[in-house]
Amino acid sequence: MNYFGNQNYNKDIPQPNRSGKVSGLMIAGGSLVFLVIMLAVLIYTPPKDTSQKSTEGTSDGHQDALVMYCAAGIKPPIAEMAAQFAEEEFGMPVHLQYGGSGTLLSNLQVAKKGDLYLAADTSYIEIAREKGLVQEAIQVAQMHPVIMVQKGNPKGIKSIDDLLKEDVTVALANPDAASIGKLTKKVLTKNGKWEPLAKSARVFKPTVSEVSTDVLLGAVDAAIVWDATVNQHPEKADMVDVPEFQEAIKNVTVSVLTSSQKPQEALMFARYLQAPEKGQKAFEKLGYQTVQGDKWEPHPTILLFSGGVNRLAIQDTLKEFEQREGVTINTVFNGCGILVGQINSGQRPDAYFACDTSYMVQVQPQFQTPLTVAETDMVIIVEKGNPKNIKTIYDLANDDLRIGLSHHEQSALGALTKKLLSSLELNGKNLYDQVQPNVKTNTPTADLLVNQLRTGSLDAAIVYRANLPYVKDKVDIVEIKSGDPLAQQPIAILKTTAYPNLMQRLVDRLTSSPSRSLFESIGFRWRITPESL
Repeated sequence: MNYFGNQNYNKDIPQPNRSGKVSGLMIAGGSLVFLVIMLAVLIYTPPKDTSQKSTEGTSDGHQDALVMYCAAGIKPPIAEMAAQFAEEEFGMPVHLQYGGSGTLLSNLQVAKKGDLYLAADTSYIEIAREKGLVQEAIQVAQMHPVIMVQKGNPKGIKSIDDLLKEDVTVALANPDAASIGKLTKKVLTKNGKWEPLAKSARVFKPTVSEVSTDVLLGAVDAAIVWDATVNQHPEKADMVDVPEFQEAIKNVTVSVLTSSQKPQEALMFARYLQAPEKGQKAFEKLGYQTVQGDKWEPHPTILLFSGGVNRLAIQDTLKEFEQREGVTINTVFNGCGILVGQINSGQRPDAYFACDTSYMVQVQPQFQTPLTVAETDMVIIVEKGNPKNIKTIYDLANDDLRIGLSHHEQSALGALTKKLLSSLELNGKNLYDQVQPNVKTNTPTADLLVNQLRTGSLDAAIVYRANLPYVKDKVDIVEIKSGDPLAQQPIAILKTTAYPNLMQRLVDRLTSSPSRSLFESIGFRWRITPESL
């Protein structure tokens, strides 16, 4: 039978000769061809798909993914944004591990790996911070507890007391596992309602999602959940707002874990969740209270104005912040008189770090409340060995001296110097006027004065102590013990900046313990106290 539909399907196969043997030459040739084909099949390696990122070298096979511990009650918007972030934006997957906020905290404390931790209650973030598990924290939404009941509220539940009725069944979240359970216990304990409610509850569940499911399935009549949880089921459940919970508003917060090997990408996803054009749309759609987020930009560029006196203390911190956050900081260092003039003419830096409070006051309406970070003394510098024998500020009026001062209109140092000298008298005359004949240069910054003195162009100059960390062995310092030779350095964020949260994180970094060490090593005195933060 011919299965190929062709009577002559085998016509090309060599036929036996009259002796009944197949040609030896044809057998050898066919065997050789067969051998070549088989070898080719064995050694052939299909080309790799270069469009797929490598996942080698990790236990979970996701080397290029972010790992996020996420409170179960926040799953809907986070899952949506994680998929959008990966598929539509940057191609970096975000692998989510769900659970109660407390359970997740315990898990990440043991695992000591991962990139992000999202808790439904900021208190868990603070606990994680105390344990050294997290660094930056970014608020992404708000929620408060409510009573969730079946649609139409058939049991007529209107208060916490109604949950204690014999014909009402209630589900609660475990206080040791879930944020909503922890908050419910805390709030109701204050008015003595927690113990009776806990005793009458039919079931405790580890997550708010499981508690709400019991109501949706009719397993219980009511449960205490987040308002956003009920908002996601408008056709199946109703919400009962009670006075006990109206002030118990909690911030949904995402933090970057100290274990993260990809902090820049982790922070980008956190900013993505907070951005009004991105994550906040999903939170609002799913019934959460939104927060003020920064304008979305994958790699933001910000502008910082800073008085020259701060340069040595902050330049390394700024570089580290740029690298970690994935941002660009355009920093303008100059005399504060010049910077204030630029601000008053319309330029709008995202933050201003002034040389002295007197120059912050001049532009205060454009900025938020300033924070005074540090202070430094004004001192007189002279050539090594002090050949002119200058011992006090009054000696600057001596004959045959070449004095350098900062320009009183261009820099805070110049203005403070003029104010200081004008407040003092020598032989009944204003000291500032008596020093003027000796002034050979007025510069916008103290750095220029230091350089001119070191090259022998000046005999003395008034600068900040913080200008001298790298030249202490090349000049002598004469303390100023008269008047008020002090400058204080405040920083403030622009009211209209597009990146208020990013700028606050920058201020936090500039006022951190490592930054304090840099300031103090240069000659500043730290002014920040816990009460001022």
